[in-house]
Amino acid sequence: MIDTNRTAAAGILALDQGTTNTKAIFLDPATGQVLASASRPVGIAFPRPGWVEQDAEQLWSATLEAAQECLAAVDATPAAVSISNQRESVVCWSRSTGEPLGPVLGWQDARTAAWCVGLAAARPDAAELVRRRTGLSLDPMFSAPKMRAALDAAVAAGADPDDVALGTVDAWLVRRLTGVAATDAGNASRTLLLDLETLDWHPELLDLFGVPAAALPEVRASDAGFGVTLGEGRLPAGVPVAAVLADSHSALYHHGCTEPGTGKATFGTGSSVMTPLAGLERAPEGIATTVAWQAGGAVTYAREGNIVATGSALDWMATTLGVPPGLSGGAFLTALAADVPDAGGVAFVPAFSGLGAPYWDRDASGVLTGVTGGTRREHLARAALESVAHQVADVVEAIESDGRVRLAVLNADGGATASGLLMQTQADLLDRPVEVSDVAEASALGAALLAARTLGLPTAHPAPGRRVVPTPDAVTTRGPARAAWAAAVARSRGLAVPATD
Repeated sequence: MIDTNRTAAAGILALDQGTTNTKAIFLDPATGQVLASASRPVGIAFPRPGWVEQDAEQLWSATLEAAQECLAAVDATPAAVSISNQRESVVCWSRSTGEPLGPVLGWQDARTAAWCVGLAAARPDAAELVRRRTGLSLDPMFSAPKMRAALDAAVAAGADPDDVALGTVDAWLVRRLTGVAATDAGNASRTLLLDLETLDWHPELLDLFGVPAAALPEVRASDAGFGVTLGEGRLPAGVPVAAVLADSHSALYHHGCTEPGTGKATFGTGSSVMTPLAGLERAPEGIATTVAWQAGGAVTYAREGNIVATGSALDWMATTLGVPPGLSGGAFLTALAADVPDAGGVAFVPAFSGLGAPYWDRDASGVLTGVTGGTRREHLARAALESVAHQVADVVEAIESDGRVRLAVLNADGGATASGLLMQTQADLLDRPVEVSDVAEASALGAALLAARTLGLPTAHPAPGRRVVPTPDAVTTRGPARAAWAAAVARSRGLAVPATD
């Protein structure tokens, strides 16, 4: 049970474990003021093509160090801890000792792509079973194939199969913070193992992927409580971990997007476009149905499209073009791209490990098209920024394709939103306003707000962001721009190029 007798004055310690760094913020929920913040970078390894790994102990130590620095700055005991986290990444550890049994297999990891193809060939009903039960595609981005690979590797290295624990990053952090083996329903819905109707691990899916139920954490509501801290350094024992949300879901909650017709895009390493639903329903092809959160005794479902490479695409292009030390990739590309009116016919499809939503084509290859002798660095920079906006537009169009959902405004958060040029391009391609959050910690703040409400503490509504509206001339440029992008995607996928006027 969560102790609701703690005072609001202490605030919420929000931990946000992301793909490239871990953040900690100390929030006064009544005012919405962030009283302190800290962050630590985390490494990513690419040991083979398509493989993406991280170190589980580093994820934990970065989380603990950021939390300790944050608490030192405010010199206060938090009323509760909340967690938001990168999704789909898999951690394998010893149930008895808590020690990792191998590397974290990152959400971008595609080592199981061939395995997924083989499963679909061996079980022609597998893809439809997965889609019907979980709302997701049979794709290596999701957790279950990686869980199977991590389990096999741990056992091959000598681990006792009965001692192996498997979970997403939230479960790993909860285990280290409290000793409890639990995950929230939203994170669990990203594994290919959770039945969206029962909100529990489904036996047929466990059998399909060869993942033992005993290795998995308990599925809990996002606000159910996840134990109390064991105590380490400045983080005292006995503080409740009151709420857990996956990072994209947490950002949606922070934006206040709780009703159909509202939605957001998170511009991170990859991107998530998500909109809540009135109930559980099947999404159009290429789009997922997922649990946004389970809170207050109710389940909020959502449609979502996951893009594999957006921020990472900007970083790759910036590095390729020679970004100066100390300057972010997005800022560098924006400054370059501002010197040209358009991309000069260049299109960039960053299919580094294939394409995610709405295509789900792991055989797609990264391509640059339209390059001529007159192409300059500025054109390449603009093409990289446009690639992000086009991918988001692809997902929004797919989400809306059956006419059941329409987003009047797209809320935006994440590091790349600092690029005014990118946000303007996004509004122009979507032909609707983009509401850009003014806070850099949307993922952390969403889970913190849920934790505060779970404790019955007063909470302030997030301040509105800046609104970017389509430019008047976008009506004439939008169609040709989208057609050129579709042609580049077709080339990336090895398909026939659509005819253009």
